[in-house]
Amino acid sequence: MDPEIASARQAADDARVLAFGRLQGAAHRLGYLLGRALERECGITHLMYEVLLIVGRTGEDGLTMRSIAQEQVLTTGGATRLVDRMVAVGLVTRTASPSDRRVQLVRLTALGEETTVRASRLHVANIEQFFFGPLPEDHRERFAEDLRTLSHFARDALPRLR
Repeated sequence: MDPEIASARQAADDARVLAFGRLQGAAHRLGYLLGRALERECGITHLMYEVLLIVGRTGEDGLTMRSIAQEQVLTTGGATRLVDRMVAVGLVTRTASPSDRRVQLVRLTALGEETTVRASRLHVANIEQFFFGPLPEDHRERFAEDLRTLSHFARDALPRLR
């Protein structure tokens, strides 16, 4: 417990609480702006885009449903439903692993590859405009590195999903 915080007003004015609130506010607003652009221009949700990226990163090997769930902090059921929607629109395929038929591997289709490239071009332009654009140029690299540090720390602190 922090003895400095003795009232709701002190809590609301605490610099640490304010900093985290600003981070959350910025993330939500930017997520909305960039996600809407992906939906409008490419017909995919931001979450679908993230899955396309992580599956694309694995190449021909594919990625297990469990890995997708853990990477996106989803339940395995949530990952399955998301991948089902992506299969239905032709972005990915799901096949049994040759080494363990119980394990499903997710791979990009040609449409998934093309959609990832098209969406990434749009996304990068929007990141430049809305995420990096407002920051002083000499702060951008350090800011990105600080976010990476926070993301990895939070990822490592999460319990592993089953």
